[in-house]
Amino acid sequence: MSEESFPLEIASNQRRITAFMIDDIVISLFFFIIFYDQFSAVFSNITVMDEAALQSINAFIAQNVLVVFLIKVIYHTVFVWQNGMTLGKYVLKIKVIDLETGQNPNLQKALLRATLRIASEVLFYLGFVMAFFMPLKQTLHDKLSGCVVVDA
Repeated sequence: MSEESFPLEIASNQRRITAFMIDDIVISLFFFIIFYDQFSAVFSNITVMDEAALQSINAFIAQNVLVVFLIKVIYHTVFVWQNGMTLGKYVLKIKVIDLETGQNPNLQKALLRATLRIASEVLFYLGFVMAFFMPLKQTLHDKLSGCVVVDA
């Protein structure tokens, strides 16, 4: 389906990027709240950024990287499945829809999209770059999950 024949207005890349930034701030706040005690313990012992401090920070990250991914997957899955939009998308008035039905993605599609989104982030955001070249401005996770982001 081409952008010209698509019945809804495709969300602009600028609005998608802004929504992405808002969502990452929200997720970072969740992460900070959940791990506040650990953050405090790690950073209270650091007086100068030396090798020991970096090792302490790296150990903290290594211990919690899966939790960060899980928080991101849950956040994006639940919000997209229930509303078609995350908080960032809500603020920017854009939403994710299933290309086949035109409705919010079902749980399986929302979970697939959220999981593939993490893979795109890990691979230097290359999956996101696709949106600049695809007719429906789909990222890799949109394309593989059969979704598109439109104006709400």
